Amino acid sequence: MMNAEIIGVGSELLLGQIANTNAQYLSKKLAELGINVYYHTVVGDNAQRLKEVIATAQTRAELIIFTGGLGPTKDDLTKETIASVLGVELTTNAEALESIEAYFKQSNRIMTPNNKKQAIVLEGSAVLPNDYGMAPGMGLTVEGKHYMLFPGPPKELYPMYESYGQEFLAQKLELKESIESRVLRFFGIGESQLETEIEDLLDAQTNPTIAPLAGDGEVTLRLTAKHADAAEAQRMLDEVEKTISERVGEYLYGYEATSLHNELVKELTAQGLTIASAESLTGGLFSERLTSVSGAGEAVKGSLVAYHYEIKQNILGVSEHTLNQYGAVSEQCAAEMAQRIQQLCKTDIGIGFTGVAGPSKQEGHPVGTVYIGVAYKDQAPQVYSLQLSGSRQGIRSRTVNYGCHYVLKMIKK
Repeated sequence: MMNAEIIGVGSELLLGQIANTNAQYLSKKLAELGINVYYHTVVGDNAQRLKEVIATAQTRAELIIFTGGLGPTKDDLTKETIASVLGVELTTNAEALESIEAYFKQSNRIMTPNNKKQAIVLEGSAVLPNDYGMAPGMGLTVEGKHYMLFPGPPKELYPMYESYGQEFLAQKLELKESIESRVLRFFGIGESQLETEIEDLLDAQTNPTIAPLAGDGEVTLRLTAKHADAAEAQRMLDEVEKTISERVGEYLYGYEATSLHNELVKELTAQGLTIASAESLTGGLFSERLTSVSGAGEAVKGSLVAYHYEIKQNILGVSEHTLNQYGAVSEQCAAEMAQRIQQLCKTDIGIGFTGVAGPSKQEGHPVGTVYIGVAYKDQAPQVYSLQLSGSRQGIRSRTVNYGCHYVLKMIKK
């Protein structure tokens, strides 16, 4: 039986600014593998004290897991300290660096040199990809002891462990049972509502297990089954997924590390449909998301950012009557934007976005007011109204997700 110690790195933990929920999560997951967690340790952002903590952990644990301290700033010193203690070199991981550079490019942000630090890993380690952030995790074995490093944010750590960390441990433990996982992705339903709908399944779970995780406006469920036969484990997952789908299947849009815009492009391409967008509130973000998907050119024909009244009226063709009578932030304007871009680009689908991202009201509408118009073939445009909360960027991002969601539901009918 393997004994483990979990070391949380970060002065913010000691100052009480955040709770150490990572240790709670990892303890539960390690228990599922039969690993004893005897110690939780928290240390601030100080190299000498971290070295002392590592030295103590080495005397009482075969598995030492670190959380936090993998970021780009000077106080993120976990990797450097562990490398010094273990006598291993640090090296840049090309895939991690490429992923970080792509993130900054996609978000139109300037990448400062210190961000490259997040792509540095311990030489000889198994790199654990970060699907929800930038800094990768690591796993390595030195002189019979196993070390694992995870980023501090739970939204990055949890899926990293589920997708990659658990497999690393299974190999080290030489588990005879096969561990099979499946991620179900939902949109249009909140985490609390989803958990309420499957509460009895969560309460009764043993094998397979069901782990909810809230993301950016969406919810994922990770199903994990253990069995000596991998095919039987997959069959167990099929049964649980079927039960879940019977209750909340209308919100299920995909699996594993996909996204709404990926699924939309895939479905449009499969059906041979084309789309064009007229964007005010979202400022081109919808088309940017779609065109980031390889092969999007088969489905995406064009986009127009119609931010000002003049552009909406003179180029897009929204009627003066609509703008004067109802305003730019209205159902009527969203419907016309969708229909006009559909006609201009000669597409099967036209989608129009208008609303108030903030920071102040517009035309008397509060921040977070959103109208999304969708024109599909010869059907009358449908308009969806939302009242979102959060930051300006958050509202815009979730509006795009809702747009993808509505189009997907419409074309899958």
